[in-house]
Amino acid sequence: MHIAKSRSARLVTLLSVATAAGATGLSGIPDPNPRLTGISAPILLAPGLRQSIVAEGSTPLENPSPGFGYYGFNDDGPHVPVAGALPAAGAPVIEATKTEPDKNTYLVLPGLHGADPGYDYGTHFLFQGHENGAGGHSFISRVNLDADGAHRVSLLATVDSSGAALPTIDGSTWDPFARQLLFTAEGNGTATGGVWQASPDVPSTVVSLAGALGRGGFEGVQVDPAGNLWIVEDIGGSTVAGARVANSFVFRFVPKNRMDLTRGGRLQALQIVKLDGSGPIVFDATHALTQDLKDLHTYGNVFESRWVTVHDTDVDGTAVFNANALAKAKGATPFKRPENGLFRPGIGFREFYFTETGDTSATTTAGSDFGGFGGVMKLTQFAPGADRGKLTLFFKGDLEHTAFDNMAFWDVNHAVFVEDRGEGLHTAANALDSGWLLDLRANYANSAAQPVRIIAGGRDGLATLDAGFVGMPGFQNDGDNELTGIHVSDGDPGIGGLLGARVPRPFQDGWRVFYTQQHGENATYEIFDEDRDDHDHGGGHHAW
Repeated sequence: MHIAKSRSARLVTLLSVATAAGATGLSGIPDPNPRLTGISAPILLAPGLRQSIVAEGSTPLENPSPGFGYYGFNDDGPHVPVAGALPAAGAPVIEATKTEPDKNTYLVLPGLHGADPGYDYGTHFLFQGHENGAGGHSFISRVNLDADGAHRVSLLATVDSSGAALPTIDGSTWDPFARQLLFTAEGNGTATGGVWQASPDVPSTVVSLAGALGRGGFEGVQVDPAGNLWIVEDIGGSTVAGARVANSFVFRFVPKNRMDLTRGGRLQALQIVKLDGSGPIVFDATHALTQDLKDLHTYGNVFESRWVTVHDTDVDGTAVFNANALAKAKGATPFKRPENGLFRPGIGFREFYFTETGDTSATTTAGSDFGGFGGVMKLTQFAPGADRGKLTLFFKGDLEHTAFDNMAFWDVNHAVFVEDRGEGLHTAANALDSGWLLDLRANYANSAAQPVRIIAGGRDGLATLDAGFVGMPGFQNDGDNELTGIHVSDGDPGIGGLLGARVPRPFQDGWRVFYTQQHGENATYEIFDEDRDDHDHGGGHHAW
């Protein structure tokens, strides 16, 4: 959406935010969009920015498969309910199931194909897994950014190499060592959740890695320069005394052969030592307001960290296992729903930041002090493969800044975090989701340091309609829009293109910015700097 302002009236662009000496004095968007019954709201961007849709829910797949015909809709109903239609228990659905494209991964790859053998699909691609689907089944899509409408979105896969239907997918990234896309799914036990690798062309070959990484509530996934996978897990714990028990872990997978993840390796979980050094902070099923949780969410505390092996395929074999249960058994440290994590760019992969979503409740008894509103953790190690490090709280969430989910680094000193509050918290706080810019040099323990809102998430017409149906018997879709998939990349598929290797330069040298507004229309956007006319989309490095 273009926010019309004269050049003289503009405040700062996001580019100036990224390059300024500090976050003080920068202007963003003062307020979120309110949640008003029956009222839709436009997405607002920081002054000086504009955006355009690269794909939306009604965009047809160029190669549809039974049940999968559109980017954001399954084929089990109309895109919009017919006049007078109301959901009812046991009745047919009144609208199609929304597929909810999630985390974006941008790549510049030559030589990819599609369903049309005579068509040139270009070199610029945006990949997603979809977080929802009829019957719990999902798919992998590829937005062909250089293509026309008929070839704009390709369906890569709906099943894995064994013929099993793909589950609903959350995270994604590119592994330049294995030359595979990686997709994660939230779940637990032995039947759901896990990591899948997928080739980027049509048709994609998708392989489950559950024998090596197990099942878990896996979401954010990244690759470090040694070829290790860093995975953050999101499993909401049971509610005790008005707050959720910390129940999710941060994992690192050390492969035997970084070129072939199917050969197995060691799955490790992050363990944090108590402040007094008396032992590790471990899972507590009966208390949600422990002193350890309060210590973890207190500015200035510095914790010793170490990695503990929870599964080794050389020792334990390749039978599918419950990664969450093993992490608990091995004494790893649980967090309040971590969802995504990234390495700070340009500093040798020595700092890893990960988000906590928290309880997504305005009435949580955990409040800010016990992680009820989530936040951002910072893990510092001498090298990404080190066994020990230090953990500190970088940002403590509150009711205004909460439910942090996806994140992306804007430059070496700034990162963007988008919220996933959910409808209950939208209603309680009268605020739709926001995207926040945080300065990594700021001391957020000082109330004078505040994040800058650069996206005020909106609510499109379909999401507004759905919000009126949520909770009615027989209705299967979510209501309010959610911000997700914030992604800043130059698309380099080589090892030098690992997220965290180089300092991003949005809108320059091929660096591009994407995000998705889930639910409703399910549109994915690209953000542009309004002052630039060249919008360099070349960039990227084509090194395989």
